[in-house]
Amino acid sequence: MDLDNAIQKHAEWKTKLRNAIRANETLDAAAITKDNNCEFGKWLHGQAKTLYGKSPFYAKCLADHAAFHVEAGKVAAAVNAKKKDEAERLLASGSAFATISNKVGISILELRHEIHA
Repeated sequence: MDLDNAIQKHAEWKTKLRNAIRANETLDAAAITKDNNCEFGKWLHGQAKTLYGKSPFYAKCLADHAAFHVEAGKVAAAVNAKKKDEAERLLASGSAFATISNKVGISILELRHEIHA
């Protein structure tokens, strides 16, 4: 698993969600909320669990990643409900999404450091 790519892909969610707000897109909020649909989530729930499941860094990364997808799903639900102001507020600096977005990036870096130590 390319963990640098995983960080990049999760950072791109803010842009994807903001573009969906602007374009009045409909998103699959239920799928976005699940943390095992993306490539990284599949890896976390599969191979990573087998290899690193006893690591506290794995546990933290798994929890942060799940929380990230819950927050992204909330934004997607607001987008689908055409609540643009709410969706923008949910994405704003200092929001739960912004906070967990930073945390998941750090968690991935910590896991990467442990794996390559």
